[in-house]
Amino acid sequence: MSAVTDAAPRDEGLRRREAGGTPGGNALAGTGVLFRFALRRDRLRLPAWVLAALLVTLSGVRKAADLAPDAAALGHQVPPEAADMSETLRGPAMLAMTGPEHYLTHFTPASVLSMLMIGYGALLVGLMSVLTVVRHTRADEERGIAELLRSGVVGRHATLSAALAAAAVADVALGALFALVLPAVGPAGVTGGGALLYGAAHAAVGLVFAGVAAVTVQLSAHARAAGGMALAVLGAAYALRAAGDVGSGTVSWLSPIGWAQRTYPFVDDRWWPLLPALALTLATAAAGYVLSTRRDVGAGVLAARPGRPGASAALTRPLGFALRLHRGLLAGFCAALLLLGAMYGSLFGGVDDMLKDLDDVREAITRGAPDGRRRGEGGSLVEAFASTIMLVVAVVASLHVVMAALRPRAEETAGRAEPLLATGLSRTRWFGSHLALALGGGTVVLLAGSLGLGLAGSASAGDSGLVWRLLGAGLGYAPALWVTGGVAALLFGWAPRATALAWAVPAYGFAVGYLGKLLDLPGRLNDLSPFGHVPQLPSADMRWTPVVLLTLVAAVLVAAGLAGFRRRDLDTK
Repeated sequence: MSAVTDAAPRDEGLRRREAGGTPGGNALAGTGVLFRFALRRDRLRLPAWVLAALLVTLSGVRKAADLAPDAAALGHQVPPEAADMSETLRGPAMLAMTGPEHYLTHFTPASVLSMLMIGYGALLVGLMSVLTVVRHTRADEERGIAELLRSGVVGRHATLSAALAAAAVADVALGALFALVLPAVGPAGVTGGGALLYGAAHAAVGLVFAGVAAVTVQLSAHARAAGGMALAVLGAAYALRAAGDVGSGTVSWLSPIGWAQRTYPFVDDRWWPLLPALALTLATAAAGYVLSTRRDVGAGVLAARPGRPGASAALTRPLGFALRLHRGLLAGFCAALLLLGAMYGSLFGGVDDMLKDLDDVREAITRGAPDGRRRGEGGSLVEAFASTIMLVVAVVASLHVVMAALRPRAEETAGRAEPLLATGLSRTRWFGSHLALALGGGTVVLLAGSLGLGLAGSASAGDSGLVWRLLGAGLGYAPALWVTGGVAALLFGWAPRATALAWAVPAYGFAVGYLGKLLDLPGRLNDLSPFGHVPQLPSADMRWTPVVLLTLVAAVLVAAGLAGFRRRDLDTK
């Protein structure tokens, strides 16, 4: 009898914990503390994301002023070349890369700024929200932090609520910055109400994808899979927006990014397209809360498939085991780069028309032609444009390299590396297998993007030889990817708590290599990036010296990283 009565309080406590985690059944208990803790942990990350999104828009201010005239300053007399520019921006290729044609009904610098930048800004803020929610929910569960927190006076929904609140604060802060900064530094035509709407559109997209991440973190038991699903939704939203803007516009209404663009800041200043974004945010957040009650801590709603009764021979070897861990990430990046390359390649046939009136963009793309050859004449403009897009493909491929090269850090902090290294497996073989997958897998991802670019580009431009030339151009960027992986290896080996700095290499490479051309940044800044030393194939001549030097630098960095890991203690914090 005593055993039964002793069990009753424990069963009651279990029921209370399942209901909300606290004796009073308050599922949100501790949300404020966790929210402040999340902001403390992201005190550097979130401001950096917000600043990056703000700078993306500010980088387009001068470009918008160059593309569109200030009619008021010209006495409302728009020159003929402005009409030609408007027609150029109405081309299908430009609409797919920018936004809906309706922005051009008021051809002002402010309207062109919105047309050019909202889509790219929405991608950044969506990415920020997804990573923030995943980091403070599923990633913490995977590391065991959430279970430790839930053992105290913390409600079942407190963790998710705190993560959503942290993402919302960053989204709203970005929107407020746009409302404050654009009237001060924006181009002609910027109004206070339009700037407020411009910021609200970005914030709305961020909130939508925070809600999407709230659902995906319940579905999968792994942070990488949860983040991958949410980012796939983000990519699909951008693709739907692009397809709709080229066509009748109906498909764009299926995309949150399309909703943000159809607020038309500085043109019509419409607020009502943000209502479906708010409704979707509430629906996805509610779904996330409901799904969280359908699973255990550390588990996902989608149960993992049962494995084989026995491990294959490959799993008993370091390289085979590393491949098993990386295969999902590798397959996802290959598919994404193939589609990204195909999307950009489909524009090659319209490059001449797209850039015929954009003299400064044309000059930026064709800058740096080899001696004795002028890029941008005849068919070579397609190659010059392709070499610029190849940089984008290479930078995205380098993101895979960084993620794969830092996977050992996640294994180390989760405590899964120590049992393996306690056996006869050496540190060099364990870490080296992950680096081999990072560098080799990154090259495969790069070739997938080059293949998509070449296949679609050759079909669009009518040049079958473009496929092989772009595959060769992709291989030319491989040493730059290896250097990026070498930097990550060096940080892991000698400064494991500073491995986040590895993300600066692709970010800097994109900023100075792609945006730097359009913003006329000093060329010497590009010399600090490994991507800046790669021959700009297929429009430039092949130069073997920088390729060989980059390969040697990558080998030295990898060797130094391996040496550092052999000499340091494991860090599980």
